[in-house]
Amino acid sequence: MDARRVLDLLSHIEARRISVWLDGGWAIDALLGEQTRSHDDLDLVTRLEDTERIEDALAERGYGLAGGGLPHSFELVDEEGHQVDAHPASFRADGDGVYRMEDGGEWIFPAAGFRGRGLVLGRRVPCLTPEVVMVNHTTGYALDDEHEQDVRALGERYGIPVPAFRRLTS
Repeated sequence: MDARRVLDLLSHIEARRISVWLDGGWAIDALLGEQTRSHDDLDLVTRLEDTERIEDALAERGYGLAGGGLPHSFELVDEEGHQVDAHPASFRADGDGVYRMEDGGEWIFPAAGFRGRGLVLGRRVPCLTPEVVMVNHTTGYALDDEHEQDVRALGERYGIPVPAFRRLTS
């Protein structure tokens, strides 16, 4: 998933007036203002009610459902293997986004977390804030060397303490 493809997909989605926010590795790179490594996918936080519209918009770019499903995350993949992981959240009156995890639990994206802005190839893009991306990236799974470098760079750039996390062992 290269930077030009990310911008093309974001433009295509935004042209349909669908709100999305970068999460994952592309959010970190956008918040750092440069691509620091290659990415297997593009993680997007979306509004639950926009799910069908997102699927339709990405289908226009050759993406089809490859896994997952509502109300949980789902993956869309094109014929070349480019993957978009969508994480739909329902929004409360206070602006918090509630994402339903596969285990039945709820992951809360705080309202202020949707105010992030980053840069991909010099273009401003919506993403989660550095603090929220840090929590999302260090909670619940082990990190390999690349992902560890991501969170350390994010913490350094924004003065955010890097929380303890599990390391992926080889």
